[in-house]
Amino acid sequence: MKGIKSGFVALVGRPNVGKSSLLNTFIGQKITITSDKPQTTRNQLRGILTGADYQIIWLDTPGIHRPLHQLGKQMLKQAQTALPNADLVLWVLDAASGYTASDQKVAAFLQEIKVLKMLVWNKADLLEPEVQLPEVPGFEKVFLVSARTGAGVDKLLQAVVAALPEGPFYYPPDQVADHPERFIVAELIREQVLVYTEEEVPHSVAVQVETLSQRTGGKIYIEANIYVERDSQKGILIGADGGRLKKIGTAARQQIEAMLGVPVYLNLWVKVRRNWRNNERDLKEFGYWEKEKK
Repeated sequence: MKGIKSGFVALVGRPNVGKSSLLNTFIGQKITITSDKPQTTRNQLRGILTGADYQIIWLDTPGIHRPLHQLGKQMLKQAQTALPNADLVLWVLDAASGYTASDQKVAAFLQEIKVLKMLVWNKADLLEPEVQLPEVPGFEKVFLVSARTGAGVDKLLQAVVAALPEGPFYYPPDQVADHPERFIVAELIREQVLVYTEEEVPHSVAVQVETLSQRTGGKIYIEANIYVERDSQKGILIGADGGRLKKIGTAARQQIEAMLGVPVYLNLWVKVRRNWRNNERDLKEFGYWEKEKK
């Protein structure tokens, strides 16, 4: 389609640099969860931004890190397989943290990817005025942005659109994500688990939506299981007299209602699935197993 630009843009970087926050800012609404805890993103989510003469398919990838279990290996594999097929890679770094040893490892990894790349320093709002960001070799275009305030995002978006090839719209103009509602609902529940729990519990949690149906009066009924790996983690999640689980459910319900635009009844159960992060069957059931390319 002449005059129309479209393409796939991968957001890559180490955990907790704000890739998901940046994606939500681009889209203009919340389609992926965010947290200050590392490795929040587990699946590759496609966010879709359509303008009058362009469509960008954003690939939000799990943070590049050293995997400690099968779940971590699958997350790393998703990040690695997304990049070679992208039209453009945005390498997102934390401006407040500077250029770290972990970033140097990501840089070495990116050098092997023969795709157009841009460097994006995020969290500009946390950068002290007197701090000078280091030059990173190999990047002609460098941007300083804040996903939280939106500063610099428009300029970055213009550069991304300019770099896209001509091509058709891959999705309907009003579609903003490629994952079904069940996936996003499960992620919004998991986000609140991250908010209300500490230590090892967040990384041991998987959420599976069992029921999502519309009842009389337009209210949505949702039943979901929260899986942990140990009985002690189940106790932490539920809390005294069920208090923590109630807080998680209330906060998740509010987020889901904001997304769906209708009242929601949310029923949560906490169950133990021992060592699920190292179990191939469980990882496949929860949607975390990267399919082998034929």
